[in-house]
Amino acid sequence: MTATRTILTASGFWLCVAGVGIAFLWHISVGAKAIPLATVWEALVAPQEGVFDHVVVRELRMPRAIFAISVGAALAVAGALMQGVTRNPLAEPGILGLLAGATFAVIIGIGWFELAGTAYVPLFAAIGALVGAALVWTIAGAAPGGATPLTLILSGAAVSGFLYAIESAALLLNEDAFDDFRVWLSGSLAGRDMGTFLWALPWFAAGLIAAMVIARQVTALAMGEETAAGLGVDTVRIKFIALAAVIALTAAAVSIAGPLGFVGLVIPHVVRLFLGSDYRLIVPFSAVVGAGYVVVVDIAARVVLAPIEISTGIVTTMLGAPVFIWLVRARL
Repeated sequence: MTATRTILTASGFWLCVAGVGIAFLWHISVGAKAIPLATVWEALVAPQEGVFDHVVVRELRMPRAIFAISVGAALAVAGALMQGVTRNPLAEPGILGLLAGATFAVIIGIGWFELAGTAYVPLFAAIGALVGAALVWTIAGAAPGGATPLTLILSGAAVSGFLYAIESAALLLNEDAFDDFRVWLSGSLAGRDMGTFLWALPWFAAGLIAAMVIARQVTALAMGEETAAGLGVDTVRIKFIALAAVIALTAAAVSIAGPLGFVGLVIPHVVRLFLGSDYRLIVPFSAVVGAGYVVVVDIAARVVLAPIEISTGIVTTMLGAPVFIWLVRARL
């Protein structure tokens, strides 16, 4: 990487970070009651006790903006790792069953074992994500031709549909749980609490750090296993770390916001359009761009049909579905 390109890349990264910061402040300022940006800034850096707008900013809107940043970064990096390691442009936590598995496990954990607000929620989500991914790969691997992009998509759709059917049955048998999960199941940042976020934070941090550490090796894997092995990469070890990172990031995201689809599909492809195939750049840029993307999408979910609020997951699906269809037509 030349010195000039390094400088340009670093400048682009910090411009993206600045953009996320602006979106963060914008996110906090909009809502049922608009709050001026000057008041938002004052509430963040010099809050005054008893000022209503400051209370709204710090206790209601700032946490939600933080959740959006975390979830967007987690899902975007998870998608980037999956696409790099598997060399499958359609790989994404939602398409390959991880979101469905994690969501199912969280519903069982909270709805039936009353684990809401505990450290067990991300753990249940991680176990569910692992089981969902294992089911999809097992079914796809048993198909004629093995685990091709097409068989993985079909297997992911089948496993996701099956798990969502069981979820619906379980929730109908427990009406109180159904009321609590009805909005969350569509992928929503509304009504989340900082307790759940704090339990999910170590999973998010561990997954993101692991992704940064193995980014160079993922670049080699994306060129093929034989090439990676020739460059001295321990492919089995890197795949294991990547899987652990993807599961940790997916678990953290689902614990906070439920199943937000297509974030992990769209963002890595957008980043690669500008940066190429070096995962040392794709991973950090995906984290930042994914964070900003979900923040902006959540703003749209709140204001497009105000005072009615749309679930954030509905908007990400509406935006991501056309990209998915384009990729299917282009790559299959």
